[in-house]
Amino acid sequence: MKTMHNTRRTLMQAAIGVIAGTLLPLAAAQAAEKIKVGLMLPYTGTYAALGTAITNGFKQYVQEQGGKLGGYEVEYSVVDDESDPSKATENASKLVKRDNVDVLVGTVHSGVALAMAKVARDTKTLLIIPNAGADELTGPLCAPNVFRSSFSAWQPAYAMGKIVAERGHKNVVTVSWKYSFGEQSVAGFKEAFEKAGGKVAKELYLPFPNVEFQPFLTEIASLKPDAVFVFFAGGGAVKFVKDYDAAGLKKSIPLYGSGFLTDGTIDAMGGSGEGVMTTLHYADNLTNPKDQAFRKAYALSYKAQPDVYAVQGYDAAQMLKTGLDSLKGGKFDKDAVAKAMETAKIDSPRGAFTLSKAHNPVQDIYLRKVEGRDNKLVGVAEKGLADPARGCRM
Repeated sequence: MKTMHNTRRTLMQAAIGVIAGTLLPLAAAQAAEKIKVGLMLPYTGTYAALGTAITNGFKQYVQEQGGKLGGYEVEYSVVDDESDPSKATENASKLVKRDNVDVLVGTVHSGVALAMAKVARDTKTLLIIPNAGADELTGPLCAPNVFRSSFSAWQPAYAMGKIVAERGHKNVVTVSWKYSFGEQSVAGFKEAFEKAGGKVAKELYLPFPNVEFQPFLTEIASLKPDAVFVFFAGGGAVKFVKDYDAAGLKKSIPLYGSGFLTDGTIDAMGGSGEGVMTTLHYADNLTNPKDQAFRKAYALSYKAQPDVYAVQGYDAAQMLKTGLDSLKGGKFDKDAVAKAMETAKIDSPRGAFTLSKAHNPVQDIYLRKVEGRDNKLVGVAEKGLADPARGCRM
């Protein structure tokens, strides 16, 4: 009896040992296989639709990977940044210090993104910028842990400057919100346009997010330029294009802009955008298989057509996966993730792109024209355009 009892006890201990030996590594693996992503984007205000599209795109890619990136289960912390720079430092700090996110993803407004980048640099947190194009982010403020899946303000604006000059326009007025992205868009356009022999007759600015355009339209009518170049996005873009059309200017003075003018806004313009030409790193009728699959999946998931903002969110998730793949399921190591992301080639719906040494996409910039509800591809304005990253010392 004693022998049977001892045998039974030994078998039970062995079984418990097997179970414990199975469960403990499993629990450890489960703990190691999570990554926390802090989405800091606008969900209210002028840029609300943009923040939603970026979020949708990011989550779509994660869903396509079975809810994981590089084998890591993705957990989200979400903050509405309200496109308010005065709240940006506090919001980003909460995500990093309170919520302990591994990666920050944001944002749309360049002023908010500049504050986010400072928090990311100070805390050495990985940051992926899925929209804000302030040149400084991959220029003087570049950092090993700061990446962009979108563009610099300079890229689409510089490409449009060349196009407007090639179309024979000599005298142009520019209009924009007076904040860093708007001013840098105008500077990029002006650099290319004046290099090609054109002249920017006047730069008109109004405070963000002001949409009282009438005084500017009156001035444009008085100046009678060959063309007008603008930067506006979201609700402001809709209002400007509708007001420009209602003032009768569209018939006599061609309107050009960076592509944000008509991306995600065409339907709300109610026909006023018809014929407007823009430059951007995405268009609605690209023919690559990746884009066709992306658009189909997005429409099924969100009952809407994707725009450039959705693409940039999608590609932010792709970039993160590339970095996480390098860890092979081990402990999160932001330096290893960043190193892998630097050399990645991203198979984007916009067309494949790589990253510059400053961590900004090197990408094709397309010329598009509004036809019906689409930004139809006219051609490639600039092939593989790299931002000059002036001031980056990385």
